[in-house]
Amino acid sequence: MNGIPTYHFKSIIEYHRITGLPKPENPLISLIDIKDIKPPRVEGPFSIILDFYTVSLKRGMNAKLKYGQQSYDFDDGVMFFTKPGQILGFEFEKETLDTPSGWMILIHPDFLWNTPLAQSIQQNEFFNYSVNEALYLSEKEESIITQIALNIEQEYHNNIDKFSQSVIIAQLELLFTYSERFFQRQFITRKISSHQVLNQVEKILDEYFRDASKIQNGLPTVGYIADLLNLSPGYLSELLKVLTGQNTQQHIHNKLIEKAKEKLTSTQLTVSEIAYELGFEHLQSFSKLFKAKTEHSPLEFRQLFYS
Repeated sequence: MNGIPTYHFKSIIEYHRITGLPKPENPLISLIDIKDIKPPRVEGPFSIILDFYTVSLKRGMNAKLKYGQQSYDFDDGVMFFTKPGQILGFEFEKETLDTPSGWMILIHPDFLWNTPLAQSIQQNEFFNYSVNEALYLSEKEESIITQIALNIEQEYHNNIDKFSQSVIIAQLELLFTYSERFFQRQFITRKISSHQVLNQVEKILDEYFRDASKIQNGLPTVGYIADLLNLSPGYLSELLKVLTGQNTQQHIHNKLIEKAKEKLTSTQLTVSEIAYELGFEHLQSFSKLFKAKTEHSPLEFRQLFYS
């Protein structure tokens, strides 16, 4: 990665050993107090790759964390989620007398084996959001999340019995449910930046449909727009849905119908020519979408306009 050293942790046991922590009581799950971590000092920035999930809440660290195109500090309660294989960049700042605080849960995928969470965790968008969006918690929200983490820690230190995994899984599910609630709150409270994203989506779509060379490649995709905005496709769709009630694909279709109406009413192009100019390979697909959105076929719409 451009000369930046990268360290790959393949197990939770290895992570504990390298960061100066005692051997975990369970090799598949661990809850760590941030202040107990003693990572080896590395000059300059470095990156790590983890082969397990992490859920973290950190405060007061003298480091910058970068994932995707975003960097975050830890002046406030910052919670973020990573999944196996993500690359996290770190750069420690000058020494400080402040003691970092918070906690970190490490979850190996094998711990979730044969549980509903094994599937649902892969649909939790905030594990993708972490590439571009940390979760900033209020004091009340932080208290709620931390109490769940403490419940997990208590069960983690209890004598293991046949209920231990089920209890911890239930607490993790509760933690993820609250996290989803708080992410939705964050979407709503960040209206300015969110509306800027909405404006950027509109601009991208306008420019795409004006550029014949791009249209030749077909319709714009959700992934194309998300990449330009340095957001995950799921995050972008969820943000737009909170703002407008419609996901990214629906915004693409709306812009498409807007351009189709414009061409139907201001040009003499045939419906087939319009469909081709808008990136459709097949007239039938264009006509079907147009009717679904307007309740009229393209020809009916043109006739209504001129009647």
